[in-house]
Amino acid sequence: MFLPLLLFDCDGTLVDSEPLLAEEMVTGLNALGLPLTAAEYLVRFRGVRFRHIARRLQEQYGAVPPSRLARMEAAMRANLARRMTDELRPISGAIDALERLAAYPRAVVSNGTEQKIRAALTTTGLSSRFDTPIFSGYTVNCWKPEPCLHLHAARALGFAPANCIAIDDALVGVEAALAAGMTVIHLNRFPQAETTPANAIMIRYMNELPGVVAGLASGASRAKSAHESLPNQTPRLDAFTK
Repeated sequence: MFLPLLLFDCDGTLVDSEPLLAEEMVTGLNALGLPLTAAEYLVRFRGVRFRHIARRLQEQYGAVPPSRLARMEAAMRANLARRMTDELRPISGAIDALERLAAYPRAVVSNGTEQKIRAALTTTGLSSRFDTPIFSGYTVNCWKPEPCLHLHAARALGFAPANCIAIDDALVGVEAALAAGMTVIHLNRFPQAETTPANAIMIRYMNELPGVVAGLASGASRAKSAHESLPNQTPRLDAFTK
């Protein structure tokens, strides 16, 4: 059976780091006179680069000297790294889902720094389940919601975008993977506040993931067999989800 490449987001998809990040970011930004609540971050800014969050808040509440913002960001990241070592846990169901999907090629595609991604995977015991390179927005110099991070990962691992499934909890990641031409599974943990885009597949919990992936892969394999005589046509995974 054809096995697509699975591209996982990290924060909020594999590891439950978003509440920790929200607390540290709120503390730091509020101290600079930039109002933000943890709930607002989780709904409005989850998965967005810190630089973009700070810029939007400054547009709304007034500018902060760059030196103060830089010091605040450094302190936030240091505090977050410390707390992740002690408090970080995998998303419920993530370990079991990865075990059930062990045969599938996979990689992590995240807006976070490579150091943060590796620390998160190591702390939660997930690093052994990813033997491929980590694709960080800071390393590639491209961040979601732009599609180039996903496209770079697919190209580096030898997969066409149509043969990739992206799994992401944040709308910026969902939008990026859709723009890249991939099949997208949205781990929608806040369905009361977020609407899954029409072209993505919504799940609420990670234990739903293996069944959805298996169904997509099975459909793509049938399409591949049916189109073997048509070399210029590549079956899309999402053609069998409508």
